[in-house]
Amino acid sequence: MAEQKTLMILSPGPLTTVQDLGRFGLARHGVPPSGAMDSFSLRVGNRLVNNGEDQASLEITMIGPKILALTNALIAVTGADLQPRINDSPIEMWSSHILKKGEVLSFRGPRKGCRAYLSIGGGISVPEILGSRSTNLAARFGGFEGRPLRKDDVISSESPDRYLKGEGRFLEKALIPSFPNHQVLRVIWGPQQDHFPYETRERFTGSSFLVTPQSDRTGMRLSGPPIKAREGLEGSIISEGVVPGAVQIPGDAQPIIILYETVTGGYRKIATVISADLPLLGQLKPGDRVSFREVSLDEAGEAARAGARVPHIRVR
Repeated sequence: MAEQKTLMILSPGPLTTVQDLGRFGLARHGVPPSGAMDSFSLRVGNRLVNNGEDQASLEITMIGPKILALTNALIAVTGADLQPRINDSPIEMWSSHILKKGEVLSFRGPRKGCRAYLSIGGGISVPEILGSRSTNLAARFGGFEGRPLRKDDVISSESPDRYLKGEGRFLEKALIPSFPNHQVLRVIWGPQQDHFPYETRERFTGSSFLVTPQSDRTGMRLSGPPIKAREGLEGSIISEGVVPGAVQIPGDAQPIIILYETVTGGYRKIATVISADLPLLGQLKPGDRVSFREVSLDEAGEAARAGARVPHIRVR
């Protein structure tokens, strides 16, 4: 297959990066997973354009880029509704479309959710580093030169013309996530749950918390009722490994949900968001609210198995 220049960035938006499903098995070396914050939307987007689920796509945060087509390409936009348009005409999300040479894809602005995904038939041709094409912004590697996209960057794909017959694929409306601004996240208790009194754990699962502006791909800071550890304990613990979804409680008693750009932490972990609900975290934005609901390990396992199955894609 031949690599071909496909898209040119006319304006990048505040944060547009190349992400796939991430790199795993390297935490012991200090390498975080990175990857799509909303893996469900990325996987579906790739299916819509006949890619493998793990192909790299563009992750678009809040305000979308403006992109010029350098050749005909099959595209799909999934995830947050940022009101995508081709030449100022709205296009349907969660569906495949042909973006013709010379046309411009743009986004009017966020309607719901936080991150959209642009998938391209043929994927995004960037080097695979440590088993992934995802961008690690802190360490500046992976993706497009280890950085967010900039004006005049050119994105290439593998033989995009081979995918053009895939127009008209779509995900049924009943299966499209809704991304409400108050999300209930399922959790299991964390390794330091016993550091918190029963009443505090009840407050944790019985309250709602505000997503603050001090949130990024590393962690989501929340504001709400204080979640205090037992009296007499130190303010922190010895740093240890963490996973995406771990809910840390620092000295100010305000939760932080660990996301995809760190692998260690030195605060107590009261709970962990189950893996099936991790994609929901990627769609929460400052000003949204979250609540937590305890589930059993069996429920978490069943939800994980169900979440591993991408819904069937239909063709018009």
